[in-house]
Amino acid sequence: MKVVIFAGGLGTRLMEETEARPKPMVEIGGKPILWHIMKIYEKFGYNDFVVCLGYKAQYIKQYFLNYFLYNSDVTIELEKNKVDVHFSNTESFKVTLVDTGLLTNTAGRLKKVEKYIAGETFMLTYGDGVSDIDIDALLQFHKKSGKTVTLTSVKIPGRFGNLDTDENGVVTHFEEKPDGDGIWINGGFFVIEPTVFKYLQGDMENVQWEKEPLTKIANDKELAAYRHRGFWKCMDALRDRIELEELWNSGKAKWKTWE
Repeated sequence: MKVVIFAGGLGTRLMEETEARPKPMVEIGGKPILWHIMKIYEKFGYNDFVVCLGYKAQYIKQYFLNYFLYNSDVTIELEKNKVDVHFSNTESFKVTLVDTGLLTNTAGRLKKVEKYIAGETFMLTYGDGVSDIDIDALLQFHKKSGKTVTLTSVKIPGRFGNLDTDENGVVTHFEEKPDGDGIWINGGFFVIEPTVFKYLQGDMENVQWEKEPLTKIANDKELAAYRHRGFWKCMDALRDRIELEELWNSGKAKWKTWE
């Protein structure tokens, strides 16, 4: 089963990092977040990826074209134009890199990779979110639902602590960053049947996957939601990248479920 990853957006809310490279190439622990996402899937045996490129696509292409050398010990004899590889520590990824347009919206990007999916059930996620999700459980839920699309829903984490005080200003209750009012949101990590492409007919260039297509799918009662209650984090802004880096460096990266 193939895994499609959206990796073509401009990443404007992380401009401190994305002026020089696309958001999926922003590093956590010395590796692009795109690599971390792939490792989440590889842990469950899914290593065939279709990556939807756009903004600064060449950086992602160069990374994978040179991946073998980046992860090997080599001796380079310049005079002989010879390269000897002594040790390799690479993943078993198969990666199809598809340039889906600089400004194409997500529905258009998905439509442009249809030919690489070959009429099979596939998975889809965003190139900026990590989780300790159980992919096997997600797939079982999707098969049981019998729906065209299953998305993974996650609870919004609170950004600020809550506190209560009495009339004298004494704090009677304090909770640091509680769950966000019980609201569940789309966290990516989709499982999708190939019949989804009937919802992507016509010009999808400026259409957001999360709006018109998913709305129609939901209205047709063909959308299911798998509730993930574990760790989930989207690298939406600089503070998120810093938090993910701190978790990785402290050995508390819950999304690192692989060995």
